Amino acid sequence: MKKEHFILGLVGMLVLGAVMSLAFYFPNRPNNEDRFSVTGSGTVYAKADIANLTIGLKTEVKKTAAKVTKENSEKMNEIIAVVKELGVEEKDIKTTNYQLNPVYTWIEKEGQRLLGYEVSQNVTLKIRDLDKISEIISQTTEKGANQVGGISFTIDDEYDLKNEARKLAIEKAKEKAIAIAAESGMELGKIKGVMESSYQPYSYSNAYKEMSLQSMVEADAVVAPSIEAGQNEVKVEVTLIYEVK
Repeated sequence: MKKEHFILGLVGMLVLGAVMSLAFYFPNRPNNEDRFSVTGSGTVYAKADIANLTIGLKTEVKKTAAKVTKENSEKMNEIIAVVKELGVEEKDIKTTNYQLNPVYTWIEKEGQRLLGYEVSQNVTLKIRDLDKISEIISQTTEKGANQVGGISFTIDDEYDLKNEARKLAIEKAKEKAIAIAAESGMELGKIKGVMESSYQPYSYSNAYKEMSLQSMVEADAVVAPSIEAGQNEVKVEVTLIYEVK
């Protein structure tokens, strides 16, 4: 009997504790029905100051992997040397692709036959002097680059631009909240929370030009293209969460 009384007493204490916990929790839980959220967006525009450009070299098929690798490396080294001479720093030159592949053909009586090997190599350049873009394209293609493209324009430091866009977004969100409250008869209290999201759609061109090595050899000179950076958009969205009285 004493054991049973002890168990019943223990259960009673647990139930009482649970009731007291719930009584404490519910009165202090935020009531989402007393909250109102509104979103505003702010956008600012600025000229891009960074160009990202991919320069590549695809070496035609050679009998051995060693031969095609050697030729590709020599030509790519010349291309990178030109890029550096034009002011692109080593830290802004990044190899983004290197592939050595066997190349096969199919002969009806013999079946699959190895023709040789080919190499593709791409480097991505971060160009800080936008006036040099056309010259970089022109001189690297003259040195043998036969894959050029994927150019995009970005802004190196967006801190001040985002601050400006955020300020506009908050102003618009507040204006919208006041207008909605006035129309609906709702009385707004203090701001209880803020959420932010931002993104920067950047100027981008997916133009990708590929020319055979033969056409490069035959060409007297590559005409420098006209590249325009345009403006970039920096956008911030802010959601304000108000207390409703």
